[in-house]
Amino acid sequence: MQGLRAKFRLAAVVALTLWIALLGLYSLLKPISNGCVMTYMYPTYIPISAAGDAAAASGKYGLYLYHEGWKKIDFDEHLKQLSGVPVLFIPGNGGSFKQATFSTLVADSVRSVAAESDRAYQGGPPESTFHHEAGLTSDEGRADTHLAGFELPTQYKNRLDWFAVDLEGEHSAMDGQILEEHTEYVVYAIHRILDQYKHSHDVREKEGAAASSSLPKSVILVGHSMGGFVARAAMIHPRLRKAAVETILTLSTPHQSPPVALQPSLGHYFEHVNREWRKGYEVQSTHAASYVTDLSNVIVVSISGGYNDYQVRTKLETLDGIVPPTHGFFISSTSMRNVWLSMEHQAILWCNQLVVQVSQTLLNLVDTKTGVPFPERQKRLSVFARMLRSGIPDAFQCTSQPDSNVHGGQVARLPGCPNNLIWKDDGLERDLYIETSTVTVLAMDGRRRWLDIHKLGSNGKSHFVFVTNLAPCSGARLHLWPEKGKSNSESPSDKRVIEITSKLVQIPSGPAPVQMEPGSQTEQAPPSSVLRLTPEDMQGFRFLTISIAPRPIVSGRPPPGASMAVGQFFDAKDGERVLSAPALLLSAYSSKDVLLEEDHPIALNLSFDINLGLLPTSLSLKATGCGIQRSGLPDEEAGDMDNSKLCKLRCFPPVALAWDSTSGLHVFPNAYSETVTVDSSPALLSSSPGSGKTSVLLLVDPHCSYELTFAASLTAAAGKFLLLYSSQIVGSFFAVIFFALMQQVRAWDLDLPIPSVLTAMESNLKMPLPFAPLGFSPLLLSLFVCVLNSQPLPPLVSFIAVSIICYLLANGVGAILVWVSQFLFYAAALTHVFIKSRWQQWETKVCFAYLRWFITLSSGFFSLKQAMRVIRGSPSVLTALMAVTFGSFIHPALGLLTLLLAHAICCHNALCSHTRKKEFLGHEDKDKEISWQQPLSKHEVAGVNQSVLLEENSSSDSPNSSKSFSDTQLEIFHHRHGLLILHLMAALMFAPSFVAWLQRIGMGHSFPWFLDSTLCIGVILHGVLCSNPEFSSLFSFPRMIWKELRLDFVYLLGGIYSYMAGLGSAPYKVFYPIASIGFLAFALKMSQLRNKDNGESRLGRRKKHSHRH
Repeated sequence: MQGLRAKFRLAAVVALTLWIALLGLYSLLKPISNGCVMTYMYPTYIPISAAGDAAAASGKYGLYLYHEGWKKIDFDEHLKQLSGVPVLFIPGNGGSFKQATFSTLVADSVRSVAAESDRAYQGGPPESTFHHEAGLTSDEGRADTHLAGFELPTQYKNRLDWFAVDLEGEHSAMDGQILEEHTEYVVYAIHRILDQYKHSHDVREKEGAAASSSLPKSVILVGHSMGGFVARAAMIHPRLRKAAVETILTLSTPHQSPPVALQPSLGHYFEHVNREWRKGYEVQSTHAASYVTDLSNVIVVSISGGYNDYQVRTKLETLDGIVPPTHGFFISSTSMRNVWLSMEHQAILWCNQLVVQVSQTLLNLVDTKTGVPFPERQKRLSVFARMLRSGIPDAFQCTSQPDSNVHGGQVARLPGCPNNLIWKDDGLERDLYIETSTVTVLAMDGRRRWLDIHKLGSNGKSHFVFVTNLAPCSGARLHLWPEKGKSNSESPSDKRVIEITSKLVQIPSGPAPVQMEPGSQTEQAPPSSVLRLTPEDMQGFRFLTISIAPRPIVSGRPPPGASMAVGQFFDAKDGERVLSAPALLLSAYSSKDVLLEEDHPIALNLSFDINLGLLPTSLSLKATGCGIQRSGLPDEEAGDMDNSKLCKLRCFPPVALAWDSTSGLHVFPNAYSETVTVDSSPALLSSSPGSGKTSVLLLVDPHCSYELTFAASLTAAAGKFLLLYSSQIVGSFFAVIFFALMQQVRAWDLDLPIPSVLTAMESNLKMPLPFAPLGFSPLLLSLFVCVLNSQPLPPLVSFIAVSIICYLLANGVGAILVWVSQFLFYAAALTHVFIKSRWQQWETKVCFAYLRWFITLSSGFFSLKQAMRVIRGSPSVLTALMAVTFGSFIHPALGLLTLLLAHAICCHNALCSHTRKKEFLGHEDKDKEISWQQPLSKHEVAGVNQSVLLEENSSSDSPNSSKSFSDTQLEIFHHRHGLLILHLMAALMFAPSFVAWLQRIGMGHSFPWFLDSTLCIGVILHGVLCSNPEFSSLFSFPRMIWKELRLDFVYLLGGIYSYMAGLGSAPYKVFYPIASIGFLAFALKMSQLRNKDNGESRLGRRKKHSHRH
């Protein structure tokens, strides 16, 4: 019964694994509609010749200058006129600037951004809007004196000259050595670009041409994917000139760790670069002042593609702990001004909405006086903040209390509307006095609406929200009045009218409604601006006025076809809705409904107890009423029109705004039916304490009643789970195999049968022991380490739940892999035994006599017998020598493949011996002519294990002895099978690096990194020396605390360390315990040989395993 329960537990875990894997793959393989517009260009690439001593070292790569235009140009003449601002584009993993079609990898998309920057330079800066603009926060140096009176340029002084490096499409995300070589060439390219400008300037000066601008002293770096990390790595290169780079912009770049953190040297290189950056930003205090060395004037801005970027997770793209807020920031494309979209990893390069915004931003970095980028760090950072960030606060929730610009009648310099857009009071028609808490505008009627704050804002309705599709200043203006009818000239300075139009923040609007036929009414237009006033904002004021422009155009362009504006005083607590974790989980099977009656708050604050990055949820709003009883149509024609189409004619489309602590703002316009997800990384060890929940603000028209339906999407959740926690599952997988090996070694020490890997895994899933200590102790230990390092703890409930699920999935993946490999081994063994037994019967026939003679003669001719004797005599030594040679001088993957081949041969031989012995025992009475000694000869089992040969020689011919030997062979198979699974995963960890090595195989050979080779040698030593279960007797150390330290305890520690490495999103660290055990085994083996030479033997003190079960 116990065995049946254990198998049922493992079967349930396997079923859970397959279910999540299938749902996740279905979600990840579905086509994505990102809403991006394609960018088109006419590229020409001008090669920059190599110069100086670096030419030989850089012959493998290339440097090119981009030119936009279809006309043929003279390359030399174009280079001679080089006088713009240099920008170097660095492609990412597998990228090259030479792709000519958009269907292939577009990592070369210097074409897109370069083409748009050229168009932007010719067209000039975009037209100014009068929405509230974002800026630097207080942590980023908002109060810096350099920013006093700083405004964005009104015209562009100099164009951008785009350069691109050709890195031959190498896979830099897979191999740390390739990453380092790319860094070397980028440093050379930066110097070559600056030298080219000086050379062009000297040529023009020699020809008498006047210098058009100052010589550039630095290069702006723009990197995509791994190219962004290469840009940062170049900054700490010892040969980079001082101040050669001061601005870095990265697109979908992993900064925290590699996206595929499998190769140890790659993870170590990331740690090295990030460590050097932290040192470069360290503040050193002197008696004069505090200053920052090396990177003091360098800014970094990281742009993420959002939740649709499956290749690089947003958590990896943040700059937390690497770049201080005063020198850079992170922003997601979902919260970027004029973008508001999430996009795939490659789409971020050609998405026109983002490319245009980035181009305009880079052009605004150029000082109009000097023609080069602003030297002041804070000015450059301010340009990025004002051009990329939206004006929506990070916590635009009605219950929050953000920093306000208006307090008690005082204003902190709120900008007003331009003079050419100021309306005179006599230009407006009669005023309207609003008596209800909700005000609605359906047309540009040229009227001013008065709202009494004391009257309408009473009874707890102290918050005000206003949404409109009218442009600030030219379409709508808002003022706060201390008293009605008094102008500023008649009021004292502390009781003046304050214009708050500039507090309107821009939000993305969906497509404008289309008039189906002349004279017909259109649907309500989606809002494009929103304003929120808190009680602190309105303190000291009596009236709020909303002025709407008259129908005639004001700003030189016609007004929108459909105008709308809705404002409301409401109680923020009435708009709060909490969606509990049980309700969200149950909604995956049965959707839940929330009814919103008419005159509900215009702003609904939905609080989800489960982060929507972990459990994406579909929100659906269906209008159930809008104050219109009937449509006037016949019953057979009306249908659902009363509750759907008619309500859309009166009420504006709802808008959802979601916030996440990692990626910031996500906006979903026209949110009648949306799957709301955020690009978050909850439940990780590095997650912030507030990442366990998500807040969503719904802007909903109060004139209509709605039925809000929410349902969790298990398919999307499975896809997000696989993306977010793949590293954790990999680390847990190694822990599962370590724990299984621990059970096998313990059984050997206790003189019990060695269990199979599946049986050991079943045993480790037993509740409460040993599952509880194995599954929870690494979690508690990781949390304890966080406390010791003064790191904030993650949300405990979600962190523990997700970690245990990852551990269970690792057991499921391991069970599937073990079962499949075991099935293949048994199939191969049965096939081998069947063919061998039939061959032994056939070889007695006369017709095979000549064939036997020919094979013997051929073997002697090629001296195969002598070679086979050497191989059979010391197979472990030969395996170790071959594997270490391949791993040290060619590639670690080849060394591990050699070890796997040895494991596979040993497993096959052991299983064949076990299977043949069983077969011969079953046919003993039928096949008397077959000798027991024939299938049990040394030549058949010599490759299995030397201890097995000794056991065989000491065995008698009795059936009981044969059974004991057969069981021993099965135990050896179980043990070697566990080692094979462990080392198979270790070899797969090097598979991406091996693919990159194969791509470069014709470009010259370089030795593997020392770290990779060393760890590979340690793994090989572990596989060779620990392949014999008898070797566990060497792992005997002095008694510590409560027990003697033996190999089973070492495996336990290795499993805990691997588990913790996965929790830290660093699965490449699982090599450390495997290699450490290998080197420790090698040291103990050398000690044993030395003691043996001295006449001592540690094994003599141990009880010999009987093999009689």
